[in-house]
Amino acid sequence: MSEANKNLVRRLMEEAWNGRNLDVIDELCSASFTMVDPSAPHLAPGPGAAKAYIASMVAAFPDLQITVQDLFGEGDRVSLRWCAEGTHQGQLNGMAPTHRRVCVSGQAIYRIVDGMIEEDWIIVDTYGMLQQLGVLPVN
Repeated sequence: MSEANKNLVRRLMEEAWNGRNLDVIDELCSASFTMVDPSAPHLAPGPGAAKAYIASMVAAFPDLQITVQDLFGEGDRVSLRWCAEGTHQGQLNGMAPTHRRVCVSGQAIYRIVDGMIEEDWIIVDTYGMLQQLGVLPVN
């Protein structure tokens, strides 16, 4: 079971994020899919919100690529540690493009129900990203 669950998350990274195939989200995420991200607190439930979220990140970082660093699964949970690299070339939450390249790390825990991703809890190093973009000072 946990191997199948890990494959769902792996497909989300490879096909939706890196492959830009947002339609695959309908195959991978349940109709009541919920994404919890403190850096994006007003996300609506459902696959459409995930598509919009990914599309906004790709619009801000058109060359964005996610590297899976760790992927663990147990029971109905999958834990993912990742790094996202890209160049800030589009609007990001109202911020004009800086044309700087960033490498941002993050972690996510997914809950799988009946072969579909039901929930996604994300923690992103937003502070580090803003430092790399030159918005916040580097200590």
